[in-house]
Amino acid sequence: MTGNRPTADKTDDRPTADVSDDRPSTSVAGARLTAQGLTLAYEDRVVVEDLDVEIPDGKVTVIVGPNACGKSTLLRALGRLLKPRKGAVLLDGADLARIPTRRIAQVVGLLPQTPVAPEGITVADLVARGRMPHQKWWQQWSETDEAHVAEAMERTSIIDLAERQVDELSGGQRQRVWIAMALAQDTDLLLLDEPTTYLDIAHQVEVLDLIRQLNHARGRTVVAVLHDLNQAARYADHLIAMRAGKIVAQGPPADTVTAELVKEVFGLAAVVVPDPVTGDPLVVPGLPRPVERRGGT
Repeated sequence: MTGNRPTADKTDDRPTADVSDDRPSTSVAGARLTAQGLTLAYEDRVVVEDLDVEIPDGKVTVIVGPNACGKSTLLRALGRLLKPRKGAVLLDGADLARIPTRRIAQVVGLLPQTPVAPEGITVADLVARGRMPHQKWWQQWSETDEAHVAEAMERTSIIDLAERQVDELSGGQRQRVWIAMALAQDTDLLLLDEPTTYLDIAHQVEVLDLIRQLNHARGRTVVAVLHDLNQAARYADHLIAMRAGKIVAQGPPADTVTAELVKEVFGLAAVVVPDPVTGDPLVVPGLPRPVERRGGT
């Protein structure tokens, strides 16, 4: 790969003054990332209210729910992109608002729903920016950085795009580039907001398989927002179902995904059967409504 590598971020690493309430820590074993009494809002519109959640460590957690239920908002708060109106997000028992930004970026990687690339940046240089949190002023680029970038690009099948500008790529190609940048960051926790957006079915499966491999091979904790309930049931260890800013159910998909849950959360009549390939729950919608013909017989 060619091109200038990004220089170390010189932003101040001191704790910010952005602090939630002073509730005592209630972190539990097996959950490095938790939230207590979380209320999230955009101006006057409350999206999530008084929510408690624990993300199992070393597992793949998938958040599902209908549009505008608060799942992406919750993910943004877990990655400190959104300040809680009330409550706190805790990382290893410490209030996320009190942890230096660089330290968070070394532990938590986040791929938001609609990231924007700097104009004219190449694929290789954008992926390389994932290494910024690990760089020091006296060592801005290393062989370790190069190895992480190369591996991330290989895993997402974008090596042949390395010197192309990101704004020239298709939506699916750009999505794989952003995922590669998140992988290059090499964090213990990875938060992904709709990572399969813009991808065709083959690349959706490829990305979800990759997430699974990262979890199995490296014990990485992954939290993803997905719209496809069947994909969630297949790839998740832990499923969180949300509706209207509340958690309706959570647990292993085999115990969570039922016809009753699908009706309650999505308002959809369906049957749930074993997936013929994996045995995981498979949601089959009920018969479509009959179409009324206009005129004639």
